[in-house]
Amino acid sequence: MRKGFTLLEMMIVLSVIAVVFLLSVPNISKVMGIINDKSCENQLKVVDTAILEFQLKYDDVPASISELIGEELLTARQGICKNGKRIDIENGKAVIVE
Repeated sequence: MRKGFTLLEMMIVLSVIAVVFLLSVPNISKVMGIINDKSCENQLKVVDTAILEFQLKYDDVPASISELIGEELLTARQGICKNGKRIDIENGKAVIVE
């Protein structure tokens, strides 16, 4: 008698793995969306800190993110969230622009 798996056993195992994978994909994408949103909220705090540094240095509020980037208080990547939304400055505070 030969040792090994039959084709039917292999198909059952692969189908169970496929079902588990398909059940976990929506949860993973949902979690990634939450992570990106939280990341953007934390990025707002970083921009607010850069605005405060700018205010302390120039005794004025920056008009846009580009001023903070020009003063090297931020990098260009810090003006865009991972979920693709932009960060801008309105009334001296960092806000997310849709």
